[in-house]
Amino acid sequence: MASFTRQSGALVLVLALAACGSAPVPQAATPDHLSDADPTRWHGTDPARLPVQGIDLARFQGIVDWPKIKAAGLDFAWLKATEGGDRVDPAFEDNWRGAKRAGVARGAYHFYYHCRPAHEQAAWFIRNAPREAGALPPVLDIEWTPDSPTCTIRPDAAVVRAGIAEFQRIVAAHYGQRPVIYTTVDFWRDNELGQLRGEEFWLRSVAAPPSAIYPGQSWSFWQFSATGLVPGVATLTDRNAFNGSKQAWQAWLAARSQ
Repeated sequence: MASFTRQSGALVLVLALAACGSAPVPQAATPDHLSDADPTRWHGTDPARLPVQGIDLARFQGIVDWPKIKAAGLDFAWLKATEGGDRVDPAFEDNWRGAKRAGVARGAYHFYYHCRPAHEQAAWFIRNAPREAGALPPVLDIEWTPDSPTCTIRPDAAVVRAGIAEFQRIVAAHYGQRPVIYTTVDFWRDNELGQLRGEEFWLRSVAAPPSAIYPGQSWSFWQFSATGLVPGVATLTDRNAFNGSKQAWQAWLAARSQ
């Protein structure tokens, strides 16, 4: 996820780069409550006020304090596990164990690499992300990768959707849960992901509600900021919200946990 933001104080110019933690994020002062370094003025629903809040993390967030994250009231975290067919996020194991010990619901995500067959990527994710009772369903993070040093191709939409279908089928068979699909608005539009049926979406939308950016698309999770300030995390962090009440969240967990 990529955006330039202007901030006051010590953070004057921030570059928060793409792919759910696939690039470094700048250091930020550790807060004592959930906040945002560059908040959006929302017209309508304020996602920070939705009752179920979460984050996503990768190695670029460094060592995190999971008890502080839990104490801040966060309900869930998705953790980068793998990328392509040969990369494992070096912070994944520590974050996986730390979140569980702190009582934060957590799941693993795979960052899709358009230069590798979907079946190889599914096998790599299965090899490295535990199948564990109570974990959140896996996530397929799929978006364009213009800043990748090795793979910037943009396959045809039909090829993209076929790759998604293959990945989803293989991973769902292993974990007993179909992955949630994380994506961005340009990727969703370019590849007509609204055509997909039976999929659950986690959508990035940092300037307007998903209903305005992804017209007609249902969603379960909304990534509303890349500049979150979260207790226990020393860098700017993606913030997310669940589309529902606390009661709906518990029902979702009962239906969608592994």
